[in-house]
Amino acid sequence: MSQPVRQLLDDVIGGARMTEEEAAMLLRARGPEVWEIARAADIVREEKVGNIVTYVRNQNLHLTNICKNLCGFCGFGVPPSSKEAYLFTKEEIESEVRKARDRQVTELCFLSGVHPDFNTERYVELLSLVHGMMPEADLHTMSPDEVAWAAKQDGISTEEVLGRMVAAGLGTLQGTAAEILVDDVRRTICPAKVPTAEWVRIITEAHRMGIKSTSTIMYGSIETERDRAEHLGVLRAIQDETGGFTELVPLSYLHEGTALHRRGLVTRGATGREDLLLFAVARLFLDNFDNIQISWGKIGARMASLGMLAGGNDFGGTMFVDAVSTDAGAEAADYFDPAEMKEITDDLGRVLKRRSTMYEILD
Repeated sequence: MSQPVRQLLDDVIGGARMTEEEAAMLLRARGPEVWEIARAADIVREEKVGNIVTYVRNQNLHLTNICKNLCGFCGFGVPPSSKEAYLFTKEEIESEVRKARDRQVTELCFLSGVHPDFNTERYVELLSLVHGMMPEADLHTMSPDEVAWAAKQDGISTEEVLGRMVAAGLGTLQGTAAEILVDDVRRTICPAKVPTAEWVRIITEAHRMGIKSTSTIMYGSIETERDRAEHLGVLRAIQDETGGFTELVPLSYLHEGTALHRRGLVTRGATGREDLLLFAVARLFLDNFDNIQISWGKIGARMASLGMLAGGNDFGGTMFVDAVSTDAGAEAADYFDPAEMKEITDDLGRVLKRRSTMYEILD
């Protein structure tokens, strides 16, 4: 291991704050240095959150695949004219919520396209319907892009939209639509989504209103290691100001079935080395975050196990269905049985615990 890397890792373990330039350097690591970086992240993880690995019992509600954005990295969204387009009826939504209730989930995630016809009132109707059926569940939905779209549709402020969502049953905000918070990258992979400054403004506004959110990074498309580091820097600065993020959710780009792949702009997603380094560097860089989620639906159970040795402490959720990942090429992203999670944590010498959306340990 080079002396600069060794010194940096020692400094960070000792409590020093890493710069974006240093994070980018670690993200470029090759060979044995990868394991040393992962080991340092594991040490920091142990000091911060101990030996527990958590998961939430949740379910996705894919209410529609019709989307105004049609991002290049996505294999899920379609235009309204597509023969594959769908929009759940009230009866179909109720059926899915009954399944969630039978499965004893504590978190329901609205994971859908940004329908071009949806406005604030439509989102209120959806939240009110589901909240009325399962008031005990955290309704985890409304990315900053959806908030901005609803506000634009109705000519009102994003603050008013957020207030109405909370009144209708919103529990926590999705920190999605972030992808890579570097506008040069966004102009290629998600040009129809809000720019970085608007994403930051809305998520900060939500935090100031007392609405907690996840944070995400989608890596492995066209961005560089420096772009990934810059994205992490944006998240850390927000967390310094608001403390409103519950976790980081790294999302490894799944390239098959996406427009970026069809157009020849990418030929693969992230490698295993890149996955491990993203988890580890995020843990080392985000010194104001407690939780780093390892998204098993994107990388598979075996790679998720390794992620727990590189700074990770959370599996995310059971999900039960994840069409967004499977449509983009994931082989097995529909359901992760907690019994399988426990096999992994037992193998690692860690302890599996079920949590709430807000990371309260439930059992």
